[in-house]
Amino acid sequence: MNKFLLLLFLATIPGFAQKVKRIANTAPRVYYPDKEWQKKEPSEMGFDPVLLKTAIEFAIANESSAPRDLKLNHYRTFGREPFGDAVGPLKERDAQSGIIIKNGYVIAEWGDPYRIDIVNSVSKSLLSSVVGLAYDQGLIPDIDDQVYKYVPPIELYNPLPSANKADDFGKKSDFFEPFNTPHNKKITWRQMLQQNSDWEGTLWGKPDWADRPDKDYKVWLAKRNTPGTVYEYNDTRVNALALAILNVWRKPLPEVLKEHIMDPIGASNTWRWYGYENSWIVLDGKAVQSVSGGGHWGGGMYLHAYDMARFGYLTLRNGKWGDRQLVSEQWNKWAQTPSTPEPTYGFMNWFLNTGKKLYPSAPEKAFAHIGNGTNVIYVDPENDIVAVVRWIEDNQIDGFLKLLLAAKAIPNSK
Repeated sequence: MNKFLLLLFLATIPGFAQKVKRIANTAPRVYYPDKEWQKKEPSEMGFDPVLLKTAIEFAIANESSAPRDLKLNHYRTFGREPFGDAVGPLKERDAQSGIIIKNGYVIAEWGDPYRIDIVNSVSKSLLSSVVGLAYDQGLIPDIDDQVYKYVPPIELYNPLPSANKADDFGKKSDFFEPFNTPHNKKITWRQMLQQNSDWEGTLWGKPDWADRPDKDYKVWLAKRNTPGTVYEYNDTRVNALALAILNVWRKPLPEVLKEHIMDPIGASNTWRWYGYENSWIVLDGKAVQSVSGGGHWGGGMYLHAYDMARFGYLTLRNGKWGDRQLVSEQWNKWAQTPSTPEPTYGFMNWFLNTGKKLYPSAPEKAFAHIGNGTNVIYVDPENDIVAVVRWIEDNQIDGFLKLLLAAKAIPNSK
């Protein structure tokens, strides 16, 4: 008997359809938090409280050794690069803190999870989601399209132009065209998202070669790599993507993020997304700031751990929140697909555990949104866990995850 005839036969049995419906209705529903996030005892969610406490104590003991004064820390690190001055806002950070989410419920928190701090390159994950929204709405029909086709000549906002017009005589254009070079015209949206575009140029006073420059200055302006062939983590190029997608949306990216993601997932009203003091353009007659995709020179996203956890939970559910698909499943699938030049990187900033290279103690399907500091949103679909850990030593994250997953020792009652 084939499947169709079997189903037809079963449907004739009295009460069969009603029984199937009752079984479907008793299936566990996925919990999505409202404004108030429900909490459960660790033991209710299959965790050993003592072992979980050990994991948290490990995280606290391994707080980042870098100064909490982030201006001081900047000039000890990125500020030493060519043209490395901070041009976005910075403030002193707080102590190590975090949240553990299991099956959508808060089972632990420590430190001050409501403290608003910079999250550095976690901003990149939010930026790439804004690009995903543009794809979902048809503003970008194909992510393998060349970016230059979407970006018009840009007028930089300059409220104090030179009084001497002779200084501008001979300039071929009063506009900035960041993708209008023979090399940059080849670059696609996918390559920008995977950080293998090798975009060339200077943006907001930061040359692409000046971000994490090679020790050998002779290669700073060397021949360009073919777009899509070489992975390089580079914030100037990320900011070029932010500028490009700003021109696609034709409105400030924080407004797009708020309307389409942060408000629907119940985020607070305290998060902010900053650009630089000089990253302003004229857009439809208004001065608009182009935001940054990280805190490499200051700026980027500032938000608390609970808002970070909400975004992490959205990505755990592949862009779905409640009965709404906020970011398409297709986009989340692409974001979690290893890129050819760097198998542990999908879209920025989805760091993937391909071959368990990133976190040997975690499942291979786990991924993380990571920012300097280290700020990490660990997302584990296999175990239905989201963990936000702020200001932990980067080389201690796997040790924390090993202890966290070891605490999942009690058979889950849910």
